[in-house]
Amino acid sequence: MTNIDFEAERKRLVNYLIKTGVLKSENVIKAMLKVPREEFVPKHLKNQAYEDTPLPTSHGQTISAPHMVAMMCEFLELRVGDKVLEIGAGSGYHAAVIAEIVAPEGTKNPGHVYTIELIKELADFARKNLEKTSYKNRVTVIHGDGTLGLPEYAPFDRIIVTAAAPSIPKPLIEQLADGGILIIPVGEPHFSQVLKRVMKVKDTLKFDDLCDVVFVPLRGKYGWLG
Repeated sequence: MTNIDFEAERKRLVNYLIKTGVLKSENVIKAMLKVPREEFVPKHLKNQAYEDTPLPTSHGQTISAPHMVAMMCEFLELRVGDKVLEIGAGSGYHAAVIAEIVAPEGTKNPGHVYTIELIKELADFARKNLEKTSYKNRVTVIHGDGTLGLPEYAPFDRIIVTAAAPSIPKPLIEQLADGGILIIPVGEPHFSQVLKRVMKVKDTLKFDDLCDVVFVPLRGKYGWLG
């Protein structure tokens, strides 16, 4: 492995995402600058940590490209103090970025991120990565079926799904708080899908199509591979 200045590479990537219009909000920019993506990718891929591309993890899963992490965080309109549910922990990187926004160090009323992963080995990988990067107190990793949500901790101010669903799982809509936002890719596995945003206001739902995306298929009771 060659000697790489990961901090310099992180700054280069963030500057690129700002120039291309992907990154806009100060809180998301700060989070992307702080979270060390190189600690969340498999060891043999560390040198590629700041390439703007998805990277494989294990079991056919990937860590999303940095631009997609940034876009989804922007669309979520995250705030300090938000309680967030993430479906698909993967390597834990996206949860760490969210945690930097909703629960920055030193804040009086921090939020929290709950992330659910169906594949136990990935849940363990995410938990290990979050622990070594000092996010374990801000992110709770749960091994289970994310399509069912996490009713014992509901409602959630924000819900994010990082795999493509055939439709929006009903439990996730039910567990979204009043004033909450849900972001989810919907569409056929392995093909272009639509990133959808659901906003709940006094039990009224507003749906928006945001952009075309490509994600791995969502697994679970309300997923493609139930």
